[in-house]
Amino acid sequence: MASMQIKLLAFGPLREHLAADSVSLELPAGASVADLLEAAEAQYPALLPFRGRVAFARNATWCSAATLLAPGDEVALIPPVSGG
Repeated sequence: MASMQIKLLAFGPLREHLAADSVSLELPAGASVADLLEAAEAQYPALLPFRGRVAFARNATWCSAATLLAPGDEVALIPPVSGG
C-alpha cells in the first residue's frame, strides 16, 4: 500500500507535548486529518486530552477532521484559546 509523509505543526501547549515545533508522520494514501490525529496520539499520548478540542488547518486553510490529505501536506493542530 502506498504511503505519504505529512508534516504536523503544533502550537501552544501542543508544541510542548511534541517537544518540537513539527514532526513528520507517515500515513497510508487516502488518510484524513482524523487519521493523522490518531497516528499522532499513538506516538505522543500526551496529545490525547486535547482530542475534540483542537482546530485544524491544512496548508494554512482551516479544515475539518474529515479532510483528506495529500503527500507533502502540512497540518496544523491549533489548541483552544481563551482570552479576556
